[in-house]
Amino acid sequence: MDGDDGVSGSERLEKGSADRFAFARRAVSAIGSTLDERRTAAECARFLVDDGLCDAAAVDLFAQDEARPAPHGMLHPMAAVGRKELLDSLRTAPREDVMVRALDAGHPITTSFTTNDHGVLAALSVPLTAWGKAYGALLAIRAERSFGDDEAAAVHYAARLTAAHLHHAVEHHRLRTTALNLQQVLLTEPSRPHPNVDMATRYLPAGSGTLVGGDWFEAVRLHYGRTLLVIGDVMGHGLDAAVDMNAYRSMLRYVASTDLPPHRILRQMDTAMSEEHNRRPATCLLALLDPDRGTAAFASAGHLPPAVFHRDGAGELIPVPVGPPLGTGLADFEMTTLTLTPEDTLVMFTDGLVERRDEDIDVSLARLARLRLHPGQGVSRLLDDIVLRLHVQEAEDDVAAIAARLRPRGPVPG
Repeated sequence: MDGDDGVSGSERLEKGSADRFAFARRAVSAIGSTLDERRTAAECARFLVDDGLCDAAAVDLFAQDEARPAPHGMLHPMAAVGRKELLDSLRTAPREDVMVRALDAGHPITTSFTTNDHGVLAALSVPLTAWGKAYGALLAIRAERSFGDDEAAAVHYAARLTAAHLHHAVEHHRLRTTALNLQQVLLTEPSRPHPNVDMATRYLPAGSGTLVGGDWFEAVRLHYGRTLLVIGDVMGHGLDAAVDMNAYRSMLRYVASTDLPPHRILRQMDTAMSEEHNRRPATCLLALLDPDRGTAAFASAGHLPPAVFHRDGAGELIPVPVGPPLGTGLADFEMTTLTLTPEDTLVMFTDGLVERRDEDIDVSLARLARLRLHPGQGVSRLLDDIVLRLHVQEAEDDVAAIAARLRPRGPVPG
């Protein structure tokens, strides 16, 4: 039977379904554009107000390490949107007629009313829950009107969507922290050159919007006062890249101990790693420093060229023949040798130091070579100067870098 408005029950059902679908589509588009919890909270509150579901909305969250199956710890204000005077009134005045409307993972969805100078305020409180964890609470406020069942369901949907994005942010942060801690532990293992080489290293992870990568460096002490410097980058990001980075680093130490020239070290590493089919390819640059002869012998497996900064602070890129990345099984590498003086500083780096979005890599490398650094700096200060002047804090990839300089002294026994 048709209703008084001439619309059949099935037509109302279809219209209601279409309205709910349109609401869900708007919510999905508006909430969760980033993995930043404060921005996600603000997007939720803004959406509810802009979509007309309430006059004001606030989102409070537990501290990230306090997200548990039950809400422990204090809630911290993250976002408030809409009529501020309504939020202030509700937070300071006692609530009346508190009613539990439903439960979400054991946490109540409640409505309450407050009478004050602004009239009667209706408040809908919804927990932010996802996968059994409580991440905070959403408070939606209306003046002079309550929340119907459909409206309460819409606010609840927005809360669940917000909680799902908060859950993803927490998991992303946890995985990134695990990978970063693993990588930092691996990179802080003792790796010292001979005393006749001054060396400084930097590892700078990119911003939180991206997972940690497989950047790494190493220094291997060899016989007759020589030192092998290594910098590499495993393709990809995340925990798997960090684990593969450790595999390459361990293999490098083993092969380097056989005292082969750089291009033959790369050849043996490529052969060995290509037989492990689950390993990701990696780029790698080797520099064998011989302070007694004043030379550096280079070999590259798909890596960016090194740079040398001279006594006057002027820099230049060193052309090194580039072979294929390690792990491909192609094993075609060449060696080139450069004369170094104790006043030259060798800089080796991964692409995060120079590479910028929508820019040709040759332009990025030229920017590094054009730097004019302050003469007379130690290797550590010089490396910091490069990082600062290349605005590495804006990099979208992790950065690993080595700066090395020969000491003006005779050879050190191996």
